[in-house]
Amino acid sequence: MSKKLARSAIALGSNMGDPHKILAASLETLTQTPGIILEAKSSYYRTKAIGPPQPDYLNACAILQVEMPPQTLLATLLTIEQNFGRVRREYWGPRTLDLDLLLYDDLILNEPNLQIPHPGMYQRAFVLVPLAEIAPDWREPLSGQTIENLLQNVDRSDVHLVSD
Repeated sequence: MSKKLARSAIALGSNMGDPHKILAASLETLTQTPGIILEAKSSYYRTKAIGPPQPDYLNACAILQVEMPPQTLLATLLTIEQNFGRVRREYWGPRTLDLDLLLYDDLILNEPNLQIPHPGMYQRAFVLVPLAEIAPDWREPLSGQTIENLLQNVDRSDVHLVSD
């Protein structure tokens, strides 16, 4: 008997090194991680950085099928960030890789180190644009709105599709 798979959404971002290669390699790392199946990945989007002056970000989202609880998935994502050279020096500072756990089925979780749905996703076009590309009908459990509906409430002017 197989374990129940949970559907989760993650956001990926990079603005140091070669962001294209880093995002692609991090997605490949996820596919090679036991207990994780990559269901879908979005296109890449170039976005202005929030915070101190720094290069633009390359952002994407992915939908995963996972055989692990949310805290284990978070620990896995943090380990992958570290393996790609992520060092947390400055709040909203530049980073080689940022992996955020956005949604986990219809779970609502509020723990000191993990909030699901991700608390900032509602205001972030750089999250909602790629997420709406691959999961427009996913209902965010707090508001009950679809990702497509949430996207209608944010300014998308700084989110630009990157052609391959």
